[in-house]
Amino acid sequence: MVPGLARAAVVLALLIPTGAAPAATAPACTAPTPSPVRPGYLIADPDCDRDGTPFTALPGATVHTGIRDGAAYRIEVPGHWTGGLVIFAHGYRGTGTTVWVDDPELRAHYLARGFAWAASSYATNGYDVGQGVRDSYALIAQFRRVTGRAAGTVVMSGASMGGHVAAVAIERYPRAFAAAMPYCGALGDTELFDYYLDVNVVAAALAGVRIDFPLGPAADYPDRWRAQATRVGAALGVQPGGPPSLTPAGRIWSDVVERRSGGVRPGFASAFSYWNSIRSLSPLDDLPFFFGLYPGLSGGTVGIADGNVTGNVSTLYRSTDLFFPTVTEWRLNAVVLRVRPTAAASPGLTGIPRIDGTPAVPVLALHDIGDLFVPFAMLRTYVAEASLRGHGAHVVARAIRSVGHCDFTQAELREAFDDLITWTRTGRRPGGDDVLDRRTVADPLFGCRYTRATPRGLVAPPCP
Repeated sequence: MVPGLARAAVVLALLIPTGAAPAATAPACTAPTPSPVRPGYLIADPDCDRDGTPFTALPGATVHTGIRDGAAYRIEVPGHWTGGLVIFAHGYRGTGTTVWVDDPELRAHYLARGFAWAASSYATNGYDVGQGVRDSYALIAQFRRVTGRAAGTVVMSGASMGGHVAAVAIERYPRAFAAAMPYCGALGDTELFDYYLDVNVVAAALAGVRIDFPLGPAADYPDRWRAQATRVGAALGVQPGGPPSLTPAGRIWSDVVERRSGGVRPGFASAFSYWNSIRSLSPLDDLPFFFGLYPGLSGGTVGIADGNVTGNVSTLYRSTDLFFPTVTEWRLNAVVLRVRPTAAASPGLTGIPRIDGTPAVPVLALHDIGDLFVPFAMLRTYVAEASLRGHGAHVVARAIRSVGHCDFTQAELREAFDDLITWTRTGRRPGGDDVLDRRTVADPLFGCRYTRATPRGLVAPPCP
């Protein structure tokens, strides 16, 4: 979702039949071109990767690239194409003004399975999910234009913010897609930003630091917040760029974040330590990770919504799983800053598009249980909403043991994709994890069933 976050290394297994024709000569890279639809934006050459390396087709495949409606695109078709197409939606790329297209993690596997793939840069950066949906959906028609063939089966996939794009796309255009595979996805729409709000206001309350939430932040607000967050971190035992040494207040904060981010689950302590050892995002990269995500820095608009989409007026913060809140919990809830939203998730493609949880096609979603950036709670929210609306049978969830964000192995992603395709072709629903049952999630072996490598950074009871 954000460049610079730690990820596990992935190896592309080139399962291309031998004897394929050699790849075409790579084109020379050109400078970014001005966007015809977004003043001030530049579009990077889709024939080259971000590091200036020319993009070339894998053996036997044909590549089509170009720019349409302000967005760059790439399409790759295997020589033994079987009629399937995967649309891949990328994640959050900050607020810079250069857009670029890159490849899905399963590029080689798609081609080996006879699937073509297509990806868009989107015409904008930022948390513009609506633009991501429009540009991704447009790739279906663009595929037909450049190849002269229409795809028979279209699968929507996406990582992180791209998971939000994927979930919205299949609800907005239900007849266009046969299945979807979001992973590490922001599947709770505005609830992701509620989570960022909760983590920060609880931290401040426990630290005894008075903060506010300006709906129209002044130019100097980031500096004011930096000073406040520094005091909060010191009171909790969290410092930028190093492992935390939690104070008693910090341990309560950890307990609240655990429940808010997806419930008691194996390895949370190691995940909490990992994320609190990372510096936050620029320009607040001198702060511990969570404090640079405070929604008050944008007035709760995330730079895209019409108003503040975050709120916690009725949120009850818990640090235990006791039936009745403890005295400590009541005291915390009495002093925590309360914020009232002025906007909501959008039913269309403006602002923060709403995910209704009404997929009409098979959805297989994966999430790292130690991910505290786009937390495991996002997957639980999506499954819960789909079940509530009578669409639970269309969703399979899989929990993966890692502390990272979008930290999946090729084996985990391939298995999920293959199972999804089998589901769409045979109607047999594949296995998954019960992410809604509190006891199941808290089991020491939770996440073992579909983790295909040694848990990355997660300190938990080993899998059988």
